[in-house]
Amino acid sequence: MSLTEHTPAIVRWTRRLEETTGLDGVVDAIEPSIQAAFGNGARGELLRGEWLGHALHPILTDLVVGPWVSASVLDLVGGRESSTAAKTLVGVGLLAVGPTAWTGWAEWSQTGRRDKRVGLVHAATNAVAIGAYTGSWLARRSGRHSTGARLALVGATVSGVGAYLGGHL
Repeated sequence: MSLTEHTPAIVRWTRRLEETTGLDGVVDAIEPSIQAAFGNGARGELLRGEWLGHALHPILTDLVVGPWVSASVLDLVGGRESSTAAKTLVGVGLLAVGPTAWTGWAEWSQTGRRDKRVGLVHAATNAVAIGAYTGSWLARRSGRHSTGARLALVGATVSGVGAYLGGHL
C-alpha cells in the first residue's frame, strides 16, 4: 500500500483543495479589498496579533465555537428548560463572529496562494454556518426552539468542516 492509501480522505481532499486553481479568480477578485480592509498597516498588525506575539484568530474562534457547541449540548440534554440559555449562547457566538472573521481575513491577507485557496473555502463554509446559527437564533426568538436546535446542529456540522480547514491552515 502506498502512503496515499493510508492518508485519510479528508486530508487528500484538503490537499486537492490547495491545488484547485479554479479558486484563483475569486482569490484575485477579493484580495485587494481584503488587504485594504484588514491586512495593511497598524490595523493589520493589530488584527494579526503581532503586538501579542500570537495570532488572534485561533484565540477568538473559541468565543464563537464554544458558545455554539454549548448551545447544542443544552439542546440535546437540557430540553425546553434550557431554551433561553441556548438562545443566549447562540447569540453570544454570533456577536463574536465579526471580530473573529476580521482577524481571519488579516491572517489570510498574508498567506501564500495555496493557503488563500483553502482559506477562501474555510470562510465560505463559516459563512454557511453563520447563516444556520442566525436562523437558529431567529427561530428561537420566535419561540420555535426545536427548529432553532435543528439549525444549530446543521451549523455545528458545517462549522466543524470550517474548523478542520482552519486547523489545516
